[in-house]
Amino acid sequence: MKLHNYFRSSASFRVRIALELKALPYEYIAVHIARGDHKKEPYAALSADRQVPLLEVDGERLSQSMAIIEYLDETHPVPALLPADALGRARVRALAQSISCEIHPLNNLRVLKYLVRELRVEEDAKNIWYRHWCREGLQAFERQLGPLPASRYCYGATPTLADCCLVPQIFNAQRFNVNLDGLPRTMAAFQACMALPAFQKAQPSACPDSEA
Repeated sequence: MKLHNYFRSSASFRVRIALELKALPYEYIAVHIARGDHKKEPYAALSADRQVPLLEVDGERLSQSMAIIEYLDETHPVPALLPADALGRARVRALAQSISCEIHPLNNLRVLKYLVRELRVEEDAKNIWYRHWCREGLQAFERQLGPLPASRYCYGATPTLADCCLVPQIFNAQRFNVNLDGLPRTMAAFQACMALPAFQKAQPSACPDSEA
């Protein structure tokens, strides 16, 4: 397998976590999206949406982190990243989508660049935008965790798709100095995940293209 990704991309980070949890070997191919390399050849010819991550596997190209992770979970089911029961899967997917569909799109790099370059938003205002939507989204995530059974991770006794999404979002939140107070279950799940080697190996600072 070949994973085209960028060390700072939270969507790429999600897939790296899944690959590490499942102990699947892969070739790391860096695509520097901050420089716009995802819009240039040769990557532009590989990726229809010209985004990262892109997974090449068995002669196929897969895009979109959530689809990639579910593909990996179906083709390499141990350890499972989704619960065995339908209700559990719905709970985990809802948590994961709270981040991937609600927080991430508003704070994606291309959105932040558009705010600055096209709308002439000042750097401080851009960061206020980021912190607002990230904090609001994480508060919603915490409220969703509230009624769920007590767990070391987001849901159940082992990391799931929800944890694959949560950890990169917290990394980004910390980078932008988002207030993470008052999120006890969210942060407990994050800390439990980061104690595991798979999450440590997948983190941005461990990537070959990592920058300070």
